Amino acid sequence: MVKVSDFDVSKYLDNEELIAEYLSAALEDENPDIFLAAIGHVAKARGMSEISEKSGLGRESLYKAFSPGAKPRYETVQKVLSSLGVKVHVSAA
Repeated sequence: MVKVSDFDVSKYLDNEELIAEYLSAALEDENPDIFLAAIGHVAKARGMSEISEKSGLGRESLYKAFSPGAKPRYETVQKVLSSLGVKVHVSAA
């Protein structure tokens, strides 16, 4: 039997351009959970302790806020995005 491990995308999010593309693609999905999960992946790639320190949010709170099915507050999402050094832009369709 072949054992397949879970794919961890956070291992590959190693530069700002790739992170921005990843978040932009996730934001285009109709399901908001996809974007929230993507934020969690990027935070993990950057280091939850670092994001916790920069955002002022507890490390455990961050894990909970971006776990599957969680519904983080807008303020939490904004703080994490800011600490990741990214901005969300809106443009006409």
